[in-house]
Amino acid sequence: MFEDIFQSSTSVSLLGILVGLLVLHFLYTSFGSKERNEPPGPSPLPLIGNLLQVDLKRIHQSLFHLSKKYGPVFKIYFGIKKVVVLAGYRTVKQALVNHADEFGNREITPIFYDFNKGHGILFSNGESWKEMRRFALTTLKDFGMGKRISEEKIIEECHYLIEEFVKFEGKPFNNTRAIHYAASNVISSIMFGKRFEYKDQIFQAMVERDNETIHLTGSASLQMYNLFPWLGPCLKNWRDVIRNVEAGKTDTRKIIADLKETLDPEMCRCFVDAFLIHKQNLEENELNNSHYHDDNLLYSVTNLFAAGTDTTGITLKWCLLYMAKYPHIQDRVVEELSTVVGSRQVRIEDRKNLPYTDAVIHESQRLANIVPMSIPHTTSKDVTFQGYFIKEGTTVLPLLTSVLYDESEWESPHTFNPSHFLDNEGKFIRRDAFMSFSAGRRVCLGEGLARMELFLFFTSLLQLFCFTPPPGVSEDELDLTPVVGFILSPLPQKLCAIRRQ
Repeated sequence: MFEDIFQSSTSVSLLGILVGLLVLHFLYTSFGSKERNEPPGPSPLPLIGNLLQVDLKRIHQSLFHLSKKYGPVFKIYFGIKKVVVLAGYRTVKQALVNHADEFGNREITPIFYDFNKGHGILFSNGESWKEMRRFALTTLKDFGMGKRISEEKIIEECHYLIEEFVKFEGKPFNNTRAIHYAASNVISSIMFGKRFEYKDQIFQAMVERDNETIHLTGSASLQMYNLFPWLGPCLKNWRDVIRNVEAGKTDTRKIIADLKETLDPEMCRCFVDAFLIHKQNLEENELNNSHYHDDNLLYSVTNLFAAGTDTTGITLKWCLLYMAKYPHIQDRVVEELSTVVGSRQVRIEDRKNLPYTDAVIHESQRLANIVPMSIPHTTSKDVTFQGYFIKEGTTVLPLLTSVLYDESEWESPHTFNPSHFLDNEGKFIRRDAFMSFSAGRRVCLGEGLARMELFLFFTSLLQLFCFTPPPGVSEDELDLTPVVGFILSPLPQKLCAIRRQ
C-alpha cells in the first residue's frame, strides 16, 4: 500500500517537473527572444512548437505562406528546435553570398548523419568538408566538367537514351527509369570511368535505391525522426532508408575495390583513381593529411553519384512534362532547333544561338523548383542579420521557393513563362534570382555539368520526338502537382514520344 502511494506520488512529481520544464521553455522562447531581438515568428506551443501550423508534406509551401505574415527573416519551432527561415531573393542572397561564412555550415540532421556519418561532401563541415569539396571541384574539372570531354560523354549517352524511347514506338510509357539511367551514366563515367548498360541489375538497383531514398527523406515520418531520433526503429520509412544506404555502400565499395585492383598511377581513369593516387602520393611523401581515407572516398562518391543522378534526371522529366503540357511552347522550341541546327547533332556552342530553347530550360528549372528549401544550413557563429540576432548553431532554411517565385523578381512567378529569360529582342538574359543551384559556399558543385546535360539531353530529344499526353488525355489533364519528397519530382504519369517526320 505504502509502495503504491509512493510510486504514484513519484509519477505525479515527475510529471509536474516535466510540465514545469515545458512551461519554462515556452516562457523562455516567448519572452527571452524579445530581449535578444530575435526574428519574429508564430508563438510556439510547449513541446510541439509550431508543428500544428505547418503541413509536413508541403513544408516549403507552409513556410512561404508564413513569410507573407512575418517577413523575410522569421523563426519557427519544429518541436523544441528553433529554425530561422530566410525568404525572398534579396534576403537569401544577402545571407548565402554576402554573409557566406556566417551562414555556410551544413546542418547535420539525424537522417543526414545516417547517410554519411559526417564524412563526404554534402553532409559534412569543417576542414574535412573544405578539403573534399576542393578536391572534388578540381577533379571534376580535370575530367572535363563543362568542357568538350564531358560534352562527348553526354552526346554518347543521348544516343542510348534515344534508343530507349524509340522502343516504345510512340506508345505511352513512363520515362523515369530511362532518364535516370542516362543521367546516372554521365556521372558514373566520371566517378568510375565507365558507363553501365541500362539492363545491368546492380546499376538499376543503385539508381532506384537513390530515387527511393531521396523521396522518403522528405516524408513526414522522417521529418518527425529528425525531431525525435528515438523513433527511428519504429518507422518503416527509416528502416527502408537505412537498408538502401547500406546496400548502396556495399555496391559502391565493390566498384571501388575493383578499381583499386587495377589502379595504375600513370593512367588516371576516373574520380576514384584520382583520390587513390592523391592518397598514395601523400603517403609516399610522408605528408600528413588525415582527410584522404576510405570513408571520405566512399561517401564523396555516393554523394556525387546520387546528386548527379537525381537532380538532373528529375529536372529533365519536368522539362518533357512541360512540353507535353504546353505544345505551343514545344513547337517554338522545335522551330528554333530546326532553323538553327537542322538535323545535325546539337552542340553546346549552339546554345548562344538558341535563346528561346535556353529560356525554356531555365523556366522549367525555375517553375519545377525541385529543391524548395535547399539543404538546411547552420550559423557558424553568432550573427546580427537584418537587425535580428541569430545564435551560433541555429538551423537556417534558405527558402529557395521564395526566391524562384519572388513576385518582386518575376513577372508571372506561378506560370510557365519562358519570357522571364528573354529581353524585348528575344535574346537570352540571365536573372540573378535564378537560384536553382542555390548560392554561396554550398552552391551545387556540379552545376556546370548539370547545365550541359540538361541542354544536350533536352535538345536531342526534342529534335527527334514530339511529346504528347497519352491518347484520350488532354493537355489540361496532365498533373503538375509534385510528389512529396526531399526533391520535388513529377507525379508518375505516362507520355508519348512520337518520332518526328
